[in-house]
Amino acid sequence: QVQLVESGGGLVQPGGSLRLSCAASRSIFGMGWYRQAPGKQRELVASMTTRGRTTLADSVKGRFTISRDNANNTVYLQMNSLKPEDTAVYLCNAYQLGLPQNYWGQGTQVTVSS
Repeated sequence: QVQLVESGGGLVQPGGSLRLSCAASRSIFGMGWYRQAPGKQRELVASMTTRGRTTLADSVKGRFTISRDNANNTVYLQMNSLKPEDTAVYLCNAYQLGLPQNYWGQGTQVTVSS
């Protein structure tokens, strides 16, 4: 089992920035973030492997950056130039290479509103 602890959500005005953090209880290959807005499907925002390979949704490219601290099993999502459409619950996700199991954090609310 892997436990994921998220932090960093909140309320921000359009154009503002937030940084999300997710700490895993042990080393794990892939870590990243999904988001789910009311009435919408959960979607991948960004992910990163321990090898440094990253995936970023087209809707956030140029605005969001994902990074990892492998020594501390932590992944970060720096979100800049936030838009109201970024409003959602952001969920940390983790997985091991070659295994079907996915692990999820409890979610953190991000609200972009004036």
